[in-house]
Amino acid sequence: MFLPARVLRWSGIVGPVPGGVLGVAGVVAGAAGAGLAVWCVLTFALVGKGTPAPFDPPRRLVARGPYGVVRNPMYVGAGLALAGAALVYRSVALLGFAAAFLVVCHLFVLVYEEPTLRRMFGGEYQDYCNRVGRWWPRRFARRAVGAG
Repeated sequence: MFLPARVLRWSGIVGPVPGGVLGVAGVVAGAAGAGLAVWCVLTFALVGKGTPAPFDPPRRLVARGPYGVVRNPMYVGAGLALAGAALVYRSVALLGFAAAFLVVCHLFVLVYEEPTLRRMFGGEYQDYCNRVGRWWPRRFARRAVGAG
């Protein structure tokens, strides 16, 4: 959390704003995002027999737990945690950082992760991609565009 702390200091914010609806929503979002990220790490270790780190990737395709809902739940969790912190601190700069983080994650997924997983897991990964949305659950994505 070094960079978010720097963003807060740069924008002149020294502490969270106590209470209020935004503060409570931020704590809930931050806790949910952090919990999701931890669940993802545990799922990588227990199901995939590896870690999220590129130097020790899972040996098996992880398509259960949060990965059965969306393909990139760890990034979603981290982004949610950052957005929650932005609400707690009432920081537009930190919200911008959260948005930039998600854009960088999206590019990383497109340029590195997906091609790597296609090479590692072949047709099994393609089937997974057909079943599970990259960022949104398939059922939600279909409803959002009015197709289902």
